Amino acid sequence: MTLSRPDSLEGFRLAVFSETYPPQVNGVARTLQRLVGAVEARGGEARVFTAADPSAPADANVTRFPSRAFWAYPQLRLAWPSANATQAALAAFQPTLVHVATEFGMGLAGRAAARALGVPVVSSYHTNFTAYAQHYRLGLLAKPGWSYLRWFHAAAQQTFCPTRAVADELSAQGFRNATVWSRGVDGTRFSPSFRSPRWRARVNAEEDTLVVTYVGRLAAEKGLDVALAAVRMAGERRPSRIRLLLVGDGPGEDALRAMAPEGTHFAGRLEGQALSEAYASCDVFIFPSTTDTFGNVMLEAMASGLPVLGADVGPTREVLARGGGWVFPASRPEAFAEQLVTLIDDRDQLCAAREAAHAAAAHYRWDAVWDRLFDDYQAIVGRE
Repeated sequence: MTLSRPDSLEGFRLAVFSETYPPQVNGVARTLQRLVGAVEARGGEARVFTAADPSAPADANVTRFPSRAFWAYPQLRLAWPSANATQAALAAFQPTLVHVATEFGMGLAGRAAARALGVPVVSSYHTNFTAYAQHYRLGLLAKPGWSYLRWFHAAAQQTFCPTRAVADELSAQGFRNATVWSRGVDGTRFSPSFRSPRWRARVNAEEDTLVVTYVGRLAAEKGLDVALAAVRMAGERRPSRIRLLLVGDGPGEDALRAMAPEGTHFAGRLEGQALSEAYASCDVFIFPSTTDTFGNVMLEAMASGLPVLGADVGPTREVLARGGGWVFPASRPEAFAEQLVTLIDDRDQLCAAREAAHAAAAHYRWDAVWDRLFDDYQAIVGRE
């Protein structure tokens, strides 16, 4: 079929294969949920093929296959559907295009079924598995991991990456047709207008207290030991002038509680307005991860008026390039701490940084993201 234009997907049917999808809470799941919503908003249809989740509500547009929790990360469930079952389910949907978003059982099943049915395939690269392997003591798998990933994504006519830095890395590793599918942020949901003095009072923060936050999974690969060390160092130099807020949950929570500086507040998982207020009521966002391929939470923080202190790695540098914050060597918590002390002492610099971060986030618009992605979809479908 030929699509008329990227803002009209009438007649287009997208099949998405992914190990993760809401109600799981992570950047990949939320991005794919947004993708489905964007396809439907432009007149197309989308069906998600994913792992079964005991907490998932029934949804006619989501097909789930039996799954088990992944031993290294129990929050992630893995499914290995049979070839016959996958091919039958996909054939019944009659897709225009198949988008495989994870490289495990669901992605392999979708990849094989699409090729058997002669449906064009695209893929996306969301997770730096080789870096994760190091954190989860699977380092011997890092080198063969690249060989496997090259093979997996070679079936796709395009592999979508969240940043140019990631696309360039994949190209250097021998991947073909790596291109950028960026991310956006909803400026009505994440905004400085949600700032709440009442919320700050609940975490014992005065007006001149610097409240530092992190939002996301509490896990080893996120580098949160660096964040805790940096806040502790800054607190030793400016006692009672800094607080740390951690929003989220994950396998590293108990260890983080044991090493957290005094006054650290663990908020757990937040949604809706509670999350919007938590972002906007803080002052600085800290993101020391060296494994993320984008970091959607950085955009949410910037849109909320929080400058970001991030690790000096390609994807984070790229997201912050428009003035959203600063980067520091991930191995030097003292460098993060120095910037925190500066912001405690210089409220004018903090206010200017907040304004700059908010302005930078305005460049990341979802409508522009979808225009480019669906234009790429159109070109691929048009070649068939």
